[in-house]
Amino acid sequence: MADAAIMQAGVDDGAAPAAIDLRAEYVESGVKDVLDELDRDLIGLKPVKQRIKETAALLLVERARRRMGLAHETPTLHMSFSGNPGTGKTTVALRMADLLHRLGYIRKGHLVSVTRDDLVGQYIGHTAPKTKEILKKAMGGVLFIDEAYYLHRQENERDYGQEAIEILLQVMENQRDDLVVILAGYADRMDKFFESNPGFRSRIAHHIDFPDYSDDELLSIAETMLSKQNYSFDQEGRALMADYIELRRQQPHFANARSIRNALDRARLRQANRLFETSKGPIDARALSTITAQDIRVSRVFAASAPEVPS
Repeated sequence: MADAAIMQAGVDDGAAPAAIDLRAEYVESGVKDVLDELDRDLIGLKPVKQRIKETAALLLVERARRRMGLAHETPTLHMSFSGNPGTGKTTVALRMADLLHRLGYIRKGHLVSVTRDDLVGQYIGHTAPKTKEILKKAMGGVLFIDEAYYLHRQENERDYGQEAIEILLQVMENQRDDLVVILAGYADRMDKFFESNPGFRSRIAHHIDFPDYSDDELLSIAETMLSKQNYSFDQEGRALMADYIELRRQQPHFANARSIRNALDRARLRQANRLFETSKGPIDARALSTITAQDIRVSRVFAASAPEVPS
């Protein structure tokens, strides 16, 4: 009780508290809610979730140190998310913005997502205004730059991306208390980007790798996506979707969860046409909400994987 009284007295008279309960802060700040939501919304990605939890612990401790008047330096929060498309990078960036806001590291907690085209102009004098306008919108929150390696195309002598890079680097250094920048893209291209742009490498403190989903995880993602729209697979449809995932992964332009979402959109389109063409009377809710093997089997993925028959 004495410790609690000391802590409360520190709060009441404006002095630094003598002690802080980090577990209570974890709950009361809402950080626990953000991390629990991340677990619910994203299947798999265990190493990513672990890194986010570790970062949250660091920020909680730094906030406690600041409140207790201990010597501290605001941690560098700029990040790099590396991984293939459809691995949850944008979703995690949204949760990170929420987490940083709840802990008081950014004022607003919003996310501004951009690509090269939003920052780089096509003629002299166009890039600086575009970049500064985006930065103005992002201030107080998180700026998420997807496929960041396209910012500067070295093979093009007339490319204006370097101007955008210089403005970004200056703001990342001088206004890091009011803006967090997350660079994202393919792992190998991000590595090359940092090699050719050491200014970015020196300002990025957190590098997080996003692994591809496993086949089982992608099937769970498919079922979750359908469930959110009040659809489900029947038994044969689920089994065929598992086959689809295995085959689709081996084909070009596979984008993890994004490819699964596109596949489900096409399956729903086929289901709607099947019901419209074959129904001869009232249709119940179960029929309207069930994706069958018939809705999946006609996919070009299966046609592309079929062995050629000798003529």
